[in-house]
Amino acid sequence: MKIAPLFKEKTVYSFEVFPPKKTSSIETIYETLEELKELSPDFISVTFGAGGSGNRSLTCDIASKIKNDYHIEAVAHLPCINYDKNEVSVLLRELSDCGIENILALRGDINPDVPRKYDFTYASDLISFIKTQGDFDVAGACYPEGHIETPDLVEDTLNLKKKVDAGAEHLITQLFFDNQVFYSFLERTRLAGIHVPIEAGIMPVIKKQQIERMVSMCGASLPPKFVKMMQRYENHPDALRDAGIAYAIDQIVDLISNGVDGIHLYTMNQPYIARKITEAVGSLLNVK
Repeated sequence: MKIAPLFKEKTVYSFEVFPPKKTSSIETIYETLEELKELSPDFISVTFGAGGSGNRSLTCDIASKIKNDYHIEAVAHLPCINYDKNEVSVLLRELSDCGIENILALRGDINPDVPRKYDFTYASDLISFIKTQGDFDVAGACYPEGHIETPDLVEDTLNLKKKVDAGAEHLITQLFFDNQVFYSFLERTRLAGIHVPIEAGIMPVIKKQQIERMVSMCGASLPPKFVKMMQRYENHPDALRDAGIAYAIDQIVDLISNGVDGIHLYTMNQPYIARKITEAVGSLLNVK
C-alpha cells in the first residue's frame, strides 16, 4: 500500500526505528517492533546505515518483517551519496522483492571514511531516478530551520521544491522543538508552491547527551521553555525522561489542533516512549 493516499483520509501517525549496528543484535529491534506494532501506527520507517556501516541489508530485512509479518506499512530510507546508479538499482530491486513500495529518498550524511560517489549529488537526483525504476511511493526529507549546509532559507526552500518537482509525494521534517518554527516553515513552503503533505518529525528528548548530539548534527534551535526543562531535570534521569515525553505530547497536541498532515515520531527504538505518547494523543488522531 502506498503511503501518500493516507493523508487524504486522516492525520497520519508513524514511527521511525533504526537497525542495530551489529547484525548479531538483530533480535533487539524485533523485540522493539513487537511492542510498537500494538500501537497501530500507519507506517514505520527504517533508517539506513551510513556508508560503510555494513547494515544496509538489515534495512530491507526489518522493513520486510514490518510489512509482511506485522502487516504494518514500511518505509525504507535510501541515501545515495555513497552509491552509484547501478547500486541503487540493486537496492531498489531488493526492496521491491521484499514487497516494499515506499521509499524515503535522502542524500545521506557525508562519511569522511567512505569515498562519496557522484551519480547523485542531491536527494532530488535520487528521487528522479527512483521514479524511473518502478512504481514506488517516494517521500523526501525537509528541514523547518533549513538544512545545516544550506546558506539561507530561500535556497533551502528552492531545493525542497526541486524534490517535490522530481516526484516526492510527501515530506517528513527533521526534528524541531518550537512549533512556531514549523508553522513558519509551512508558510514558506506553501508560498513556494509546495503543496504535498508534510509530516512533522517529533523527537522526545530523554537524555542531555541526546539533545547535544542532535543539535550539533542538525542545528535545531532550543526555545527557552525547552532549555529550562533541560536545566531543571538534567541530573534526574527519570524526571528528564518524563518531562521530555510531556514536552513532545504538548507539541503534538498543538500540531494536531492546527491541522498538521501527520506526526512522525522518532522513537529511538524506545517502545516505552512511543507507548506513553500514543496513549496521550491516540484519541486526537482518530478525528478526521
